[in-house]
Amino acid sequence: MTSKYIKISNPTPHVLLLELNRQPVNAFNTEFWKEYGRTFDALSTHPDDIRVVVLSSAFPKVFSAGIDFQELINLGSNNTTDPARRALLVRNDILDIQHAVSAPERCPIPVIAAAHGLVIGLGIDIISACDVRYTASDAKFSIKEVDMGLAADAGTLGYLQNITGNKSLVHELAYTARMFSSDEAEKLGLVSRVVQGGRDAVVAAALQLAIDIASKSPVAVSGTKRLLLHARDHSVADNLEYTATWNSAALQAMDLQQSVKAGMAKSKESPKFLPLRPKL
Repeated sequence: MTSKYIKISNPTPHVLLLELNRQPVNAFNTEFWKEYGRTFDALSTHPDDIRVVVLSSAFPKVFSAGIDFQELINLGSNNTTDPARRALLVRNDILDIQHAVSAPERCPIPVIAAAHGLVIGLGIDIISACDVRYTASDAKFSIKEVDMGLAADAGTLGYLQNITGNKSLVHELAYTARMFSSDEAEKLGLVSRVVQGGRDAVVAAALQLAIDIASKSPVAVSGTKRLLLHARDHSVADNLEYTATWNSAALQAMDLQQSVKAGMAKSKESPKFLPLRPKL
């Protein structure tokens, strides 16, 4: 895989590290967010045995400064003066951005966000769509959109309502755009762990978690992700029925027998599972 604005590396078996890399502050323009979405969508059919993705920034002091200001200006301007047609064009642009930002959710394998430095506006949209979120203690966050004259529209408002039970704090941060710390992000439930230090420390912690997850059955992990996402958007009864249908196929994988045998033998080594998509 190659990318203009994303550094892609394979630091350990089965783990992919994606680092946002658009100078100077990872501000997203059209080319960047389209590339971001394509990169994650490509993982659905990628031939390599990738089981976990870690998402971070190549720049120590900033994860992302959000959307590029020029892009924001262009979003509300087009050649038509008819309000209905202009609204249709703008709506399509917003839907395209939303589709790209939510790509980690569509990715069949877990995505771990390792946030650090400034995480502004669209940066929060991006990490909100990831499965697990770690942050460095040096991180500063802001749901910045109201200061730009608009409501956040790429995922933050929708995701945060499901991520946290602290609705009051979500409203406060979204209405005021004030900066909040890594500790407050943990209190909110936006992140599950605060790692002392900066970029290097949080990326190391995220990679260690990725190694642990990658040692599990890829069929079980991918299925768990799918079932968790289904549970978020459906009733318990619907999810139980969906889970029964899903596992009626998944339980036929060799992974089940391998895992049970390893457990019974009290083996300290994880079984060697086949790739999720073995080469035919």
